[in-house]
Amino acid sequence: MNPIPVRKPYQGLLQILQFNWPSYLGAAIGAGVAILALPFLHPIWRVALLLAVAPAMFWLASSLIVSHYVYDRFPLYDLNWILRILPRAPGKLINIHCGFDETSGLLAAIFPQAATQVVDIYDPRVMTEHSIGVARRLKHCTIPSAAARYDDLAFSAGSFDAAFSIFAAHELRRHDQRVKLFREIARILVPGGDLIVMEHSRDLWNFVAFGPGFLHFFSQRAWRKAAFEAGLMQRTEFSMTPFVHVYNFRKAL
Repeated sequence: MNPIPVRKPYQGLLQILQFNWPSYLGAAIGAGVAILALPFLHPIWRVALLLAVAPAMFWLASSLIVSHYVYDRFPLYDLNWILRILPRAPGKLINIHCGFDETSGLLAAIFPQAATQVVDIYDPRVMTEHSIGVARRLKHCTIPSAAARYDDLAFSAGSFDAAFSIFAAHELRRHDQRVKLFREIARILVPGGDLIVMEHSRDLWNFVAFGPGFLHFFSQRAWRKAAFEAGLMQRTEFSMTPFVHVYNFRKAL
């Protein structure tokens, strides 16, 4: 039996720093240099520099505070809410990630009788960001995963009762790529099977928290559109904190 992963008090915050340390270090150094330069600048340039540095410093702090709240203080990884939205416990489920898997062990614990398949859809030609490479090297997982192509999941049609994509699908940066993934998920689901997607949203809350970094996320409308084009129906959706949204899509009977 695989052990149920236990999160440490500051695990989420430390992971954000570990994955994105070049960006945070560069921002901190830039802000420090700007502050040291202020006394030597003309008053007009001093004001201009402060207007540029102040938002950067705010977002540097707010992104870490919000990340700590979302991933450490809020019970985000208590996935028992899944039991309330699925009509029945799945006999076979698939969890899809991009090389950093914090949820397969949790899902296996919630559905101990289910046959759990875990796949890693990481494609270095498509997912080129530095942070995802760092995350992959940590190999944080409790259940072994099989490599898979996002546009060609190597399973026969109707293989699974439920599929999960938790903080993974946004690594596919193009709309057509996400549609292809969802279309493959729809193919391997049984009729009436469910897809659960959890993601940050490109919205005002995440802009306030992450500044320009919110562009790494996609709008709620974008997720609905991708699912619709893949042939999935929206069953329900709800927010987990103001920053994270959950979607339940279903394959037609």
